[in-house]
Order: sequence, then structure tokens, then C-alpha cells
Amino acid sequence: MNANAPLMTPNGPLARPKRLVVLGATGSIGDSTLDLVTRAPEHYEIAALTGHGNIDKLAELARRHRPRFVAVGDAGQGAALADALAGTGIAHGAGPQALLDAATIEADLVVSAIMGAAGLPPTLAAIEAGRHVALANKETLVTAGELVTRRCAERGVRLLPVDSEHNAIFQVFDAVSPQTVEKVILTASGGPFRTWTKEAIAAATPAQALKHPKWTMGAKITIDSASLMNKGLELIEALHLFPIAHHQLDVLVHPQSIIHGLVSYRDGSVLAQMGAPDMRTPISFCLGWPERRGTPSARLDLTAVGSLSFEAPDLDRFPCLALAKAAMARGGTATAVLNAANEVAVAAFLAQRLSFGGIAETVDMALEAAERRGALLAGYDLSTILMIDADARRWAEA
Repeated sequence: MNANAPLMTPNGPLARPKRLVVLGATGSIGDSTLDLVTRAPEHYEIAALTGHGNIDKLAELARRHRPRFVAVGDAGQGAALADALAGTGIAHGAGPQALLDAATIEADLVVSAIMGAAGLPPTLAAIEAGRHVALANKETLVTAGELVTRRCAERGVRLLPVDSEHNAIFQVFDAVSPQTVEKVILTASGGPFRTWTKEAIAAATPAQALKHPKWTMGAKITIDSASLMNKGLELIEALHLFPIAHHQLDVLVHPQSIIHGLVSYRDGSVLAQMGAPDMRTPISFCLGWPERRGTPSARLDLTAVGSLSFEAPDLDRFPCLALAKAAMARGGTATAVLNAANEVAVAAFLAQRLSFGGIAETVDMALEAAERRGALLAGYDLSTILMIDADARRWAEA
């Protein structure tokens, strides 16, 4: 690759810096994305930034990157954002509509990193506007994957996966001949409870669950990693990102987090993508796609790593993964119910209103209740999925 080559788009070279929108700029993915932008201002410029409630950080990022528009998701923070941006001349807004405005502003790529199902409406709005999307919000596909991928196809939008596992698969999956693929395997570090007993895991505290051995992430995704629900959500996401069936997807626990994904082919070949555990690598891949650009990420030294180990996930000790697999096989709105109940349960656990073991129990009961109410549907539109999501949250909270 010529390091001085012009930035590329799916339609050819781009003669100017690539315009980016970062939805969820104040989170960990936003931090890594904007670090790359800061290091290469000749290649990238920021068109819009959004955050939820961290006004000080959002305003500081806006002053540094000078976007045309800044939005805060919390409508009650509009006045605070206006005060923080006073004198900058940067347009701003607050509330759900402001997020949609940011998502649809003129840009070359939208980085979707809003946490949870709240990321679905702005991501879908970006797709409807014809913007290519670097997707770091797995709940968008878990909640409404069939709808999102259909609209991408209809609008000619490319979904570029930011999650390290899906980005790895994207790099080694033969999209030209998908019929040659036998299995797609996502790796998991195993989280902080990989070697714990079932009883100890069920009684774990938030402080223990937040001590991830490899990755630095937000609280919600860190808890999901501890329960392996995160890996279940990633399986569902992969089902919508790649032309495969649910029975072709599997998980392999790999504590070193060096191999991020593997694709097994019908001739016996297995292709794997490896790299140091640094989210700037997959983010850079998406920002520059289809061109690879340099990053400050540590280079992989296999002699220093020494050895790699693997083990099968234990579904008895980690029932959230089993629940996610079952919802994926069921399809339709089952995965939306799974995600909504999990978000509520994780929030309750972090607030110390629910035990760690209660997360899986709450999700399981929410799915059973949705089945009784006839809420597990095969087909849906956006209004239906939002209604089912809200209903599942109310039930799980109760």
C-alpha cells in the first residue's frame, strides 16, 4: 500500500479528507476513532459528533475537531450544550431528532457507536440517507437485523463491522464464493470469570465483573463480556453481516485475544485474522476501507506471546450465551426481546438491584413471557420492533 495514496471510497479515490460522523463520540469507540482522526487530519475531518450526557467531554471534542453539528441525546441537556459551545459558531441540538439530524448530515461515513438499542434509529436514518456505516453498535443488528440489512441492500449502503471479531471475519470471509464456507468462528477471551465456578459467577459483584482481562470498554459491554452475552449478541450480528446460517456460527474461547475470528472452508482450510488487542486496528480498517492505513497499534509479536490456547465455552456456567443462541435460531423479534431484557438486567446489576446470576434468569423469563404474549414474530417493521423492545423492557423491569 502506498502510504501517500489518496483515501479511497467504494466508488474510487477521494480527493479530499473523508468526512465522518461519530455517533457516540464520548464512549470508548469514539475515543479510539477520534484518536485516529487526530493523528491524520489530512485524511479525515469530522462532520458531526454526538454524545448522550457527558457535556463537558462532548464540548471539548467539538472545540478540538470543529464539526458542523453537535448533538446530545438527552433532551434535557440542550441548554448545557448550548452554554458549553457558546462562541464557537458550531450548530447544535438535543434529543432524539438531533441524533437523527447528526446521522443524516452530509458525510462519507457514519461511525455508529451509540450504546444499546438507542443506536438503532440514528443508524437506520443514516442508512436511509445513503450513508455508508462503520457499525460498532451490535444491538442495531441484534434488534432489527433483517430490516437493517434489507434497507442497506435497497439503498446501496455498505455496513463495515467495527467489532474486532466481525472485522476479522470480514477480512478473511470469501464474499465472492460464500458457498465454500463451512463455519464462521468468533473468539472470546472468556472474560474475568473464565475459570470461576458456576456458584461463584452467580454471586459476582459489579466490581469483579468490570475487571476485564484484555479490553478496556464501557460498563455495559464489559458486563456482557463477563456473562458471555456479548458473544451471543455477536453471533446474532454475524448472522446478519455474512451470508451464512445460524448453525454455521460458533464460539471459541481464546484467552490471549490474539486471533479475533476464523473462517473454516469446505476444503479443510481455516483462515484466521490476528492482531494485538487494540480497537484502533479494526476502526482504522473501516475508516480507510477499502484502503488500509497505518495505525499506532502495537505490532503482533508471536514470539513474545509464546503460545495460544483455546477451549469450548461452558454453556452451563454461562447461560446467557445459550439463551442468545436459542434466540438466534428462533429469529424474528426473539433477538430484540433478548437484547432489551439484557439491557434492563445489566443496568439493574450495575445498580446492585439484581445478582449477576439474575441477568440470565431475567432474560430467560422475558423470552418466555414474550412467547406467551405472542410477541415473538417472524417479520416486523421499525414501529413494531420499537414497540416490542419497549414492551420487553417494561416486563423485564417489572
